[in-house]
Amino acid sequence: MTTTAFSQLQQYLESQVIGQQELVKQLLVALLADGHILVEGPPGLAKTRAVKSLAECIEGEFHRIQFTPDLLPADLTGTDIFRPETGEFQFQAGPIFNSLILADEINRAPAKVQAAMLEAMAEKQITAGRKTYPLPDLFLVMATQNPIEQEGTYPLPEAQLDRFLLHLNVDYPDAEYELQILRLNRGEARGDSAPTPPELSQQQIFQARQEVLNIHMAESIEQYIIRLVMATRQPEQYDQTLANWVEMGVSPRATIALDRCARAHAWLAGRDFVSPEDVQEMAYPVLRHRLLLSYHAQAEGISANQVIDKLLSLVGSA
Repeated sequence: MTTTAFSQLQQYLESQVIGQQELVKQLLVALLADGHILVEGPPGLAKTRAVKSLAECIEGEFHRIQFTPDLLPADLTGTDIFRPETGEFQFQAGPIFNSLILADEINRAPAKVQAAMLEAMAEKQITAGRKTYPLPDLFLVMATQNPIEQEGTYPLPEAQLDRFLLHLNVDYPDAEYELQILRLNRGEARGDSAPTPPELSQQQIFQARQEVLNIHMAESIEQYIIRLVMATRQPEQYDQTLANWVEMGVSPRATIALDRCARAHAWLAGRDFVSPEDVQEMAYPVLRHRLLLSYHAQAEGISANQVIDKLLSLVGSA
């Protein structure tokens, strides 16, 4: 029942976000694994549209926050407002108290604002004055970064990047998808009838998350995940080239994320067990932002994807 609902949701999102199947799939993986996603790509690639379309389909409020250099932490979290009629301070909740948040161009905000956002993501609560306020049970953040412009930006430190469950690179669609986008947009301009979005309750999402956690994972797959993680920390035991590329390995958060995301990937595929292919598929978005590449690798123009390619080729799943 729950699997069918998510299949319908995936089909609907793919009909609304043309040519970005990977973005749609990873959004659903993040939703099922109860984590947050960082999306990097040029402007105009339907990143906002993707999360807005998702918000239309699930029970919960959506809010888009445009990050700018003059933003303050209280602009996100809210603050205590003095009420003269009562003579007391009353907390006015900020936009972060919604279920789905689009943090647009998160690297344009100063460090204090980034810290407030990432603390809320990790702890699912915010503190204002002397009180702590819990965030909604269903809480998903999709943050975006523009890789083209670096002027006036504040890059996220590695320790804060680690808070994101997934890091996804979005690229331009091909010519066939570009034509579909053109026709979809023209149809909206004419007011043609759009497909009806499916409706998922929060209870269905929580039930699906429990089903994901209950998926069978063999001990050999667990050991495979551990070997991949340990190979990032001790690359010299596998290959000298890999050792020259990796400055620092991934944290235990990566182990947990790879486990949960591989389960979610298998569940979305309609299976009740995790395969090595699920782990390999999710290794890229889970490890991409957690690997600290050496100066030598950066000088050679080696990307995190190339390091993960090498990692998967060296570490066997058997």
